[in-house]
Amino acid sequence: MKIISVVGARPNFMKIAPFIKEIHKFNNHNNDIIHHILVHTGQHYDLNMSDTFFKSLEIPEPDINLGVGSGTHAEQVGKTMIEFEKVLKIEKPDWVVVVGDVNATLACSITAKKEWVKCCHIEAGLRSGDLTMPEEINRIVTDRLSDLLLTPDKIAIENLNKEGVDKRKIVFVGNIMIDTLEENKNKASLLDPFEIIIRNYISGKKEIDDNYALVTIHRPSNVDNIDIFSSIVDFFIYEVSIHQQIIWPVHPRSYKNLKDFGLLSKVEKTPNITLLRPLDYHDMLRLNMSAKVVLTDSGGLQEECTVLGTPCLTLRWNTERPVTLREYGGASVLVGNNIINIRTEYLKTLKMTRKPMIPEYWDGKTAQRCLTAILNYKI
Repeated sequence: MKIISVVGARPNFMKIAPFIKEIHKFNNHNNDIIHHILVHTGQHYDLNMSDTFFKSLEIPEPDINLGVGSGTHAEQVGKTMIEFEKVLKIEKPDWVVVVGDVNATLACSITAKKEWVKCCHIEAGLRSGDLTMPEEINRIVTDRLSDLLLTPDKIAIENLNKEGVDKRKIVFVGNIMIDTLEENKNKASLLDPFEIIIRNYISGKKEIDDNYALVTIHRPSNVDNIDIFSSIVDFFIYEVSIHQQIIWPVHPRSYKNLKDFGLLSKVEKTPNITLLRPLDYHDMLRLNMSAKVVLTDSGGLQEECTVLGTPCLTLRWNTERPVTLREYGGASVLVGNNIINIRTEYLKTLKMTRKPMIPEYWDGKTAQRCLTAILNYKI
């Protein structure tokens, strides 16, 4: 059996790492009967956003790099389809495995089906209900085309059932990203937070307090509009930083807009804010493990906060991961980018303590169930 796995951007790397390791483990006991090929579309072209993750998660070098790079959504999808089609015609795999909801996920699922190759979507069935999100389009189309839909939670299964998906295609496997967390949390716990700051330092406070907020923000809805981004930055400066230190690993998009909107010097002059370069997986996990609160618009961090118990304010109006919300027992609450909402929930969150929650099958064994589902596929 020949399987091609596809990654395109950083969120994919944490999801594909345990799947690749599970294939290697299976091959060690079964005479290498699975020929695995890793394709990186090159959607994330920044070194810190890509290469460091491959090293820290011990993902083998991609067998094929399509070198797609940046561009509009249409440009990335189009370039990926053109280049991935060439790969499929040469390699003729039995399966294409895509993960998550990035442009590479959409492009490679479409191309696989046009070439009559079976497609498996890991992390299927997630829905935000917001069609203005490019990722939502990617999820819907990928799930519609895929032969095997591997879901992270039961809410995702309900979503697919409502859409009339053939139940034989759906397999509940759990959250594969938690496999990566479980495998790496001991290693991350040994890291010194102060050394993380020194290694990744951009500006601001060089020390680290016991009481700190961890901030990540990168979505266009939060950082591309000067009024919205300015109000969020002002909230960080004038309200959060008076309560606790802010540690902010800055996404390239956010850093560019901080400069372009004239906000960077304002942030850098705030004594209790520490700006860092984008962090590798272990550094970010370590900081999350000790943070008093996380303010983020990242879906992956919502999931990690739920398992770690870190109180989380999600700066989005909706989420494709409702299982992470406090109403379902998780650690996160949706606050959007309305400062009144953010302030209200932030002040509540300051009084909260850690409360880890492990949803069903978020147990570190999802990759094993994923591979078993592929090997047992009979439709």
